[in-house]
Amino acid sequence: MPERFAPVDRLDPVQVTHKDLDAVLRSAVRDGYVDYPAIQVDPRFDSYVTDLNRIDPQSLASEADRLAFWINAYNAFAIRGILNGSSPRPYIGWYRYFKARTHMVGGREITLSDLEHGILRKRFREPRIHFAIVCASLSCPKLQSYAFRGDLLDEQLDAAARSFVNDPDRNRFDRQAKVARLSKIFDWFEEDFAAAAGSVLAYVSRYVIDRELVRELSEHRYRVEYLDYDWSLNGIPPKEKAHAGAS
Repeated sequence: MPERFAPVDRLDPVQVTHKDLDAVLRSAVRDGYVDYPAIQVDPRFDSYVTDLNRIDPQSLASEADRLAFWINAYNAFAIRGILNGSSPRPYIGWYRYFKARTHMVGGREITLSDLEHGILRKRFREPRIHFAIVCASLSCPKLQSYAFRGDLLDEQLDAAARSFVNDPDRNRFDRQAKVARLSKIFDWFEEDFAAAAGSVLAYVSRYVIDRELVRELSEHRYRVEYLDYDWSLNGIPPKEKAHAGAS
């Protein structure tokens, strides 16, 4: 995992923008469902991914700008992996998608796994990233129809957290049986959520909209169970590229 960056044809930090990615997401993502064929032919996406290699993320002005940069980079590279024919499905596909395929940032190679665990989790220690980064699967958080921005980041992360926690496809609360059936994300990254709030349920309660349910979660000992993870693609599959020499 890179510690320093050395971009060629470097972009000045004041020129760094996520407008191309924002435009792509606004046109190709509806309620988290991704039109990969549309992104496949959108030159703005290639332009954005190419520019990531021209940026030194450590030169960005604020912590929020740097975190927004890395969230957007993760989501763009996750999309790029799908367009290149990879898949996050376990197990061979999972390894290639997250750990073997490399992407370029600031003149350095990085994998999705390095970006998530070595940069986002280790350097920023912000549990809400788990509701913002999307590995192209149905059980992931919904991919937002916009890019993340440093000046709006706190608001955007809160919105992503509320959307994810209150989505019955991803988290369910059996109030009669006192069982919280939560996304597997809360199991995989339990230490991140517990470090921030003391326990997974305490963290989840911060974003539950139903105030009566919040009271119940605090007053009753809910049992936690984790839902199976659906690794199916979160959208329309990209078109297969024609082989060389094909008519």
